[in-house]
Amino acid sequence: MRNVPAIAAAIGLSIPAIPAFVQPAVSYEVEKYTVYCADERIEISFWDLAQMIVRRGNPVCAFATYTSYSDAITFAQKNFGGEGSDCWC
Repeated sequence: MRNVPAIAAAIGLSIPAIPAFVQPAVSYEVEKYTVYCADERIEISFWDLAQMIVRRGNPVCAFATYTSYSDAITFAQKNFGGEGSDCWC
């Protein structure tokens, strides 16, 4: 790999020093909220389907996934009557 500071100096450019405390940006995964039918009740959770099956057992089915908790609540309300309402897989 080329020595960028040496090349820059050779052509008359100066590269400002980067402080040691500066770290690269970190990207975070967006939290997702899924509307499930688990234990015959509507539930909204950030767990994925495999985790829900481990925690609640079978049958568990997923209906919709959102990046906003309020959108998941709205979906559950409009389609099933809200969290805790009866459902089946």
